[in-house]
Amino acid sequence: MEDEQLKIFDEDRNQIGVSSRKDVHRIGYWHEAFHCWFVSNEKGIDYIYLQLRSDIKKDYPNLLDITAAGHLLADETVRDGVREIKEEIGIDVPFDELVSFGVFDYCVIKENFIDKELANVFLYKSENTFDDFTLQVEEVSGIVKAEFNDFTKLWLGERETIEIKGFEINKDGNKTLIEEYVGRNKFVPHQISFYKAIIQKIKEHIKQIETS
Repeated sequence: MEDEQLKIFDEDRNQIGVSSRKDVHRIGYWHEAFHCWFVSNEKGIDYIYLQLRSDIKKDYPNLLDITAAGHLLADETVRDGVREIKEEIGIDVPFDELVSFGVFDYCVIKENFIDKELANVFLYKSENTFDDFTLQVEEVSGIVKAEFNDFTKLWLGERETIEIKGFEINKDGNKTLIEEYVGRNKFVPHQISFYKAIIQKIKEHIKQIETS
């Protein structure tokens, strides 16, 4: 995986070449990613779905993250990013059913790791149940949902914790239920401004659906 070849970009989003995933994160090149957030409406309540990253992941193990996400390889287009959804969580989603939120750039830096992503962000209105998810356990160990209003309040600083419900695949390969309260420290440390921007986009889309 560290040898995967990714397109790299300058500060103005111009492609300047191709580099290995390892060097992309070591040197800190801008690179493309694909993000897809699942939301649903169940009995009048809006929910957002989150993946639980596997405990064997090199980056951010055991933390909650975008429903499905990954790097776009050097020979891939944005449309090809839907493979991440199928690979990670086992849901077939046609690209044309996704709502585009555009490209978000953000940077996270920690020890010997610089993640500068040009993230192509999408929303998917899901009608799936937890039974529909088949996880790539090397990448994703669980799927949970939270009420979208609670998720919003968490990132706006209006709540300390929110309730999540879902399931996890344990080390024996068995499905165990998750029902707990979590704070921000349980999430991948994307910039708070990134979470807020995503929340605003989702809010706008939900409002558009309600008024259409």
